[in-house]
Amino acid sequence: MTNFTNDIRRDLLAHPPAARPEAAAALAALLATGATLREDGFEIVSENERVAEYFLRLAERFGAQPEVREATRDPKRKRDKLTIFCGGAGAADILHAARALHETHFAQEGEALFYLRAAFLGGGSCTLPHDGAGTGYHLEWVFFTRERAEEFCELLSRFELCGKVVPRGDTFVAYVKSREAISDVLSVLGAESALRKLDAVSAARERSNQENRIQNCMAGNADKAAIASAAQTLALQSLRDEGVLQKLPEALRMTAQARLEHPTLSLSELAALLGVSKGGLNHRMRKLMQIYGERQ
Repeated sequence: MTNFTNDIRRDLLAHPPAARPEAAAALAALLATGATLREDGFEIVSENERVAEYFLRLAERFGAQPEVREATRDPKRKRDKLTIFCGGAGAADILHAARALHETHFAQEGEALFYLRAAFLGGGSCTLPHDGAGTGYHLEWVFFTRERAEEFCELLSRFELCGKVVPRGDTFVAYVKSREAISDVLSVLGAESALRKLDAVSAARERSNQENRIQNCMAGNADKAAIASAAQTLALQSLRDEGVLQKLPEALRMTAQARLEHPTLSLSELAALLGVSKGGLNHRMRKLMQIYGERQ
């Protein structure tokens, strides 16, 4: 469910930073997840136009004048990729502000929160389980260095959230996997509509799992009933061949004959055929199996 990533992005883009320090924190996250440093500035690569516009608005607050240098189309993923260059004094101011925030470990809660939000905009994705796929719940953020990925998890911990880091090629991925953990992250980030969608998907999945458990249980019970019926039939055939059935009380003889004539019927169906209760039939069948067992 790749569209869920876009659902989260839309929610996060609805929370633009108002103060300059928060804007700097958001830019620091975009640098950590999608920027390449150049001698004369840096480049940001984005596959989402709204995220690119978000970066442009933030950069302009620092006097920067970013320019789109390249727009390419990925035919496999059917996405546009925008490469935006930011140079000059404005780029230098952005880089300086980002370094200062990293050095102070985003001391203010607002700074930390906007860093977490923008990190998803720059390098985040989320997948949810759906029919026909082996994937489960997975929320991740991709960083260029282990230092930034581990720093990100430290910021998560300040909001009582827990993330893990794993290398992936030349990058490092911070991630959470359980539905509950993802729900907590979305709640902290303020992704309310995405959180509602997550709850709806989770509820539907739980209903589906419950239905599967019921069906599996029914299938298991049906298998057990078939095995029991086959065992009863074999035992009664043996009693009949040995001439034992003819010497039994009428109720037991009728029960044995009914089972031999209808080996595939369930106990409920057999009880209805004989006009007795299922409990009564169970009692008779146990008695017959006891007689068979005593002769072995």
